[in-house]
Amino acid sequence: MKKQAIITGAYGAIGKAITLGLAEKAYSVILVGRNSGKLEAACKEIAELTGNKDITPACVDLSSEQEIKAFASRLDKDIDLLINNAATTPHKRTETADGIEMQWAVNVLGYMRMMKYIQPLMPEKSRIVNVASYWAGGLDLNDVEFRKRPYDNDTAYRQSKQADRMLSAFFAEKFKPFNLTVNSCHPGDVNSKLSNSMGFGGHETPSQGAATPLWLALSPDVEGITGQYFEHRHPVNCSFSQKNSDNLALFEVCKKYIK
Repeated sequence: MKKQAIITGAYGAIGKAITLGLAEKAYSVILVGRNSGKLEAACKEIAELTGNKDITPACVDLSSEQEIKAFASRLDKDIDLLINNAATTPHKRTETADGIEMQWAVNVLGYMRMMKYIQPLMPEKSRIVNVASYWAGGLDLNDVEFRKRPYDNDTAYRQSKQADRMLSAFFAEKFKPFNLTVNSCHPGDVNSKLSNSMGFGGHETPSQGAATPLWLALSPDVEGITGQYFEHRHPVNCSFSQKNSDNLALFEVCKKYIK
């Protein structure tokens, strides 16, 4: 039976390369993002390149819990793989329709909400891969939305990627009774819209950037491994997520945003 995958941020440079890799492995893939035109174009391109016609767009605002919950409720099949990849880095502090700072809403709460609402649809031995970054740090649990600190998109991004790595470790423990694995990774240094928005370029191709997320999604080498952070297909010690108490403290902050 064909395996089913969901990937967020699927029409960005790395996201599209990940989706292409899944399509080549005959996965049925649901591409999630907020721009319907870009989603449709990505689906068409990937279907033409791979011959896999089971590529479906899902227009979802990942800053909105309501839209994520509604999306999950519409799914009528088991989900074997969830790849959280979407991220945003606005130059100025921006709030969602719910009044939440945009990077925190998309890059962190978006991951958490997708895990929360998709997990009940995932059979045993399913995998969750959270695309984080080695560019991480500076998490301030007393000011996650930059209401006290001056907003800087680079600082906010680093904070969000630290949070993603910590939440991955937290949910890895939480989902162990369901025999699901949750891992995070640095994808690669790709010249993308996201990296450009923070003033960076990149020396790797999108396919090179997608290599580690795809490996975590597909390789038998990591079957049963959970709660780890990876770079270049190798586990790397993550100083942020070593203490369960720290991961729990972050979760408690995030939980306040769940309606």
